[in-house]
Amino acid sequence: MAITQAIANSFKKQLMEGDMEFQSGGDKFKLALYTSSATLNSATTAYAATNEVANSGQYTAGGGLLVNVNVSMTAGVARADFGDRSFTGVTLTARGALIYNTSSATTNAAVCVLDFGSDKTATSGTFTVQFPAQTSTAAILRISG
Repeated sequence: MAITQAIANSFKKQLMEGDMEFQSGGDKFKLALYTSSATLNSATTAYAATNEVANSGQYTAGGGLLVNVNVSMTAGVARADFGDRSFTGVTLTARGALIYNTSSATTNAAVCVLDFGSDKTATSGTFTVQFPAQTSTAAILRISG
């Protein structure tokens, strides 16, 4: 079992087919947290509950909605960013996460896998996934030629 940070291969295809809409008012994206027992990588095609962290506090199966989606382009690099996502009142341990599209046209299609590098824990507290700065070299989703 392993979690490997990657953009989902299926996402790349769906993006080219016009099935992903990141602009305001477009598709809805969620972030689900997973234990170290999960297998997530570029071949992941959709959200699945297998090895997702257990419900606790504000975290429930399927994860939480991502907000403040922002798309921009600088120096030939298109990028998308989300607002940081916090779950309060939780006791959980997560090794990684899956960002996925909940819109009906994509049926919970995987966008990307996040590998936290090690288990991250919150005990009766807040678990926050902090996204990197939206730059050409750091944004969570980047496309360049």
